[in-house]
Amino acid sequence: MLEASQLTAIRDNRVLFDSLSFTLNSGDLVQVEGRNGSGKTTLLRIITGLADRDGGDVLWNGESIESNRDTYHQDLLFLGHQTGIKRELTAYENLHFYLSIHSTSTFDKASLYHALLKVGLVGREDVPVAQLSAGQQRRVALARLWLSEHKLWVLDEPLTAIDKQGVSVLESLFLDHVDKGGIVLLTTHQDMFVNQPKLKKIVLGNPS
Repeated sequence: MLEASQLTAIRDNRVLFDSLSFTLNSGDLVQVEGRNGSGKTTLLRIITGLADRDGGDVLWNGESIESNRDTYHQDLLFLGHQTGIKRELTAYENLHFYLSIHSTSTFDKASLYHALLKVGLVGREDVPVAQLSAGQQRRVALARLWLSEHKLWVLDEPLTAIDKQGVSVLESLFLDHVDKGGIVLLTTHQDMFVNQPKLKKIVLGNPS
């Protein structure tokens, strides 16, 4: 369970949100909405412990993430605006490196190629990431989702530079993750999960 308790964020003398509280449980799929500058990215970075808050607390399974940081990060996968991939490595090598750090179970080449297939990078798996387009580099980062054992996914604009077919594939993956008891918290400017009853929303600022 992820709990945001009375969160406040002030940036450049402007209050982005004040005393914001919500709780996410296993199986929750939640989209953060709001105009540009409303604090969506700031909220996600506070949730992940990457940004300071001006009030309140974030709790994971009843404990503050400040006192429970190691356990929390074992359960957390965050994909932000920066892809977090190593440009000198290939797509395959990046995924192998990710699994060597984060996986607690054995893995094989087949699982890595399956992830690369899902994001449309088979045939480009041995190309250094620096030589890939921005969209392809984004896909390398997204491929981690098919390999992830983390319970909580926090995703800031994961659909950037992704085509409609890719969006559909990711929608199915997100729904599968929550069906298995995971939690997905994301922002996106793209239309997705149309008429999806499982989708919940947190709206920041004035929605009008």
